[in-house]
Amino acid sequence: MSSNNPSPDLLDGISGELAKEAVELQIILVVFIGLSCYNVAELLVMVPSTFRRWRGLYFWSLLVSGCIGVVPYSIGFLLKFFTHVDSVISVTVLTIGWWTMVTGQSVVLYSRLHLVLRDERTLRRVLHLIIATFFLLSIPTTIMTYGANIVRSHNRIWIEGYNIMEKIQLTGFTLQETLLSTLYVIETVKLLRLGADTRRDARTLMYQLCGINVLIITMDLVLLGLEYANFYAIQITLKGFIYSLKLKLEFAVLGRLVEVNQGSRHPVSIAIADTLPLCSFQPAPNTPDGEITETTKGFPIQSGEEARIVERTTTWVTSID
Repeated sequence: MSSNNPSPDLLDGISGELAKEAVELQIILVVFIGLSCYNVAELLVMVPSTFRRWRGLYFWSLLVSGCIGVVPYSIGFLLKFFTHVDSVISVTVLTIGWWTMVTGQSVVLYSRLHLVLRDERTLRRVLHLIIATFFLLSIPTTIMTYGANIVRSHNRIWIEGYNIMEKIQLTGFTLQETLLSTLYVIETVKLLRLGADTRRDARTLMYQLCGINVLIITMDLVLLGLEYANFYAIQITLKGFIYSLKLKLEFAVLGRLVEVNQGSRHPVSIAIADTLPLCSFQPAPNTPDGEITETTKGFPIQSGEEARIVERTTTWVTSID
């Protein structure tokens, strides 16, 4: 059978419950759903206990994407696949979760760009891209989702339409998240290079940062591969687990930046220190001639280009914190 007309077995679950005989598949899906909720529970503990102030786009986008995104998305599919709850209820719950989870992940990536990217024009274009993809990809997919699960007439047409739209939206969101991650890596590496000559761990962090982002992109590609292979049920439940894992990795990257730059006079340290309590800066020591060096929040800096970068970076965090 051609790829344009996948077999009903591969599309099992799009318009309702799973086939009763697919016991092994049901077990796998429940495990993925459970792991998704567990990862969010960990984030719910770690994020509030780590941030100094419970405000700012980065803080709330992490929590909202997990609690109002991943959890309802996973519960919605749990209701859809394993209960006899009305389709309107299950589809509405999973759709709210999907909107918040996918768009929320992009907002997390967008908010962290403020730590390292000063170009307001680029930031504004990124925001416009996120808004545009929501309307161009999320809304049509939602219409197809309701059609495939609720509309009884011409149900097969809705299923095939959903199958096509799902591939388009997943490709679009994968490209968008890859772009945002690439921008973040490029700008962060630029800042870390300022201390790479004097601090060996700065260079190590650059490799780790690139490796983590490659891992995140690879996970997105795995989802994309499952979608184009028409393994619907596995793809959509694995998606919740992967997105919860990506949120934990995002948080881990930020913590690693703090750990490596703790106590240093690196621009990235100053940016993160104003948001998290993990950096403790000591008052600037006296210079040999008895004078005090120029400081930013009690932190010694040098004049010239590094001082200007520190000033700009501190301003960026103030705007999102």
